[in-house]
Amino acid sequence: MPEQKFSKYVQDWPEESREAAQLVIDQYGEPNETTDSQLVWHRPGPWKRIVASKTFYEHNFPAPHNDSVESVIDYRVPPEKFSELAAFDGSVIVERTAGEVSARCHDEQANFLALNLMHDIVTGAKSVDEARAYYAKEFGDYRRKKPTPYMEKLRFNQQERGAADPDVRVLTDEDLAQAKREGEQRG
Repeated sequence: MPEQKFSKYVQDWPEESREAAQLVIDQYGEPNETTDSQLVWHRPGPWKRIVASKTFYEHNFPAPHNDSVESVIDYRVPPEKFSELAAFDGSVIVERTAGEVSARCHDEQANFLALNLMHDIVTGAKSVDEARAYYAKEFGDYRRKKPTPYMEKLRFNQQERGAADPDVRVLTDEDLAQAKREGEQRG
């Protein structure tokens, strides 16, 4: 079997992250941004961005693998759902202020799976336990070459506008001015 040829961007990366990054290059072409440790694509396919990192993380759910490719979407998660998402999968990352959610895994198909199940948890369609069980089932079905609908695409519409959550102001301009005056008096 011929040896796989790797892009110049990843040829010196560790095998665990090099192969995953090469899958993204093969799918979406040259990255829009490159550093020694990251490749970034803006608006590839259904994603807001994809970041392939030289750094990889060991992840044991649902079976041991390495996470190094992060797929990002615009999506507002209610704060009361954060703990459920953390219990579901540690590689699902919620950025409340930015209005983004991402999944970091080995490939795009696993990121589709994680984000589709994230949406099911946020909307109440599945509990954390149901989502974890479904993830394991579909992950196994992928290896069995059986249908894996949650790994094919995002099964919901992204929230492109209004996903950011700047939170609620609690200090007024007068509160800040008073704090500044007190600070000046101290020193």
